[in-house]
This record gives sequence, structure tokens and C-alpha cells, in this order.
Amino acid sequence: MSEKNWVATILLCVFLGGFGVHRFYVGKIGTGILMLVTFGGLGVWAIIDLIVIILGNFKDKEGNVIKAS
Repeated sequence: MSEKNWVATILLCVFLGGFGVHRFYVGKIGTGILMLVTFGGLGVWAIIDLIVIILGNFKDKEGNVIKAS
């Protein structure tokens, strides 16, 4: 399980997901930059990430799942 906070990841995705801030937070710099450039895939990518985070399947850069504690 990841050390990153699940609630913080959700909040970053909800409020700044279009800029990929939640991906920078979990250490996924490359995809964070892609989200920043494409505005979260025009919002679609950010929504998909939000669903994955809520379901507890989102992983950090080391492959550890970010789940509610």
C-alpha cells in the first residue's frame, strides 16, 4: 500500500485534475506533464483517473495502490 494520502489524491484530482496535479503528487511526472499539456485529455482522462482513485485501484510511481486507510 502506498504512503500517499487517498483523500489528498482525490481532492487534487477533483480540483486540479485537468492539470495532472494528482499525478505529480503520486510521482508520475511523465503522465502528469502529458495531462498538463492536454488539459487532462480535455477532462476525460481526469474523470477516468477520479473513478479509478475512488475505486481504490490507482497506483503511485512504484506500483503501490493508493487506498483509503
